[in-house]
Amino acid sequence: MGRVSQAQAQENRRRVVDTASRLFREQGTHVSVADLMKAAGLTHGAFYKQFASKEALVDEVTAHAIDEWVRCHAAPFEQYGGRRDAAQRDLIDTYLSSEHRDNAADGCPVAALATDIAREPEGGEARRTYARGVADLATYLAPADAPGGEGGEEGLVRLCTLVGALLLSRATQGSPLSDDILAAARAALAETA
Repeated sequence: MGRVSQAQAQENRRRVVDTASRLFREQGTHVSVADLMKAAGLTHGAFYKQFASKEALVDEVTAHAIDEWVRCHAAPFEQYGGRRDAAQRDLIDTYLSSEHRDNAADGCPVAALATDIAREPEGGEARRTYARGVADLATYLAPADAPGGEGGEEGLVRLCTLVGALLLSRATQGSPLSDDILAAARAALAETA
């Protein structure tokens, strides 16, 4: 079997990171390397040509998933004519939707990875990346005049409400309570926006 070109190796790495990003959000970081590589359409041995360890992959996937999700969902305020409140309301409505609840693989990594990241070593790269993502989202959600660093208190409260409601809604999915949780959180956040 011939050597893989540098371009193909980069494409394989991207495919593994993209696949892991979806699987980790859907199933958690405990997904085995063998299952991950099978889902990516690559051999188990190819993993160790790309990554030093599974922990290194978790670090990279955490950064990738958060950066990608924020880029796609936390639209620049300029796209809303500079109206911060309109951009935030759009994010809140999208976040607290049944579509987001039902699609963890493409959903917010802050919610999906919270339990797994809490088990990562303190001071590790995955935790630092995750904390930076939390701070960025809180800042995005903060009122324009919010005091304090990392989004101010109101941005953090809004983010906690979003993440908590999404997690509870996913945990109660299939019961009427699931939709009630989303609706109650939307209503509570509408009062603060």
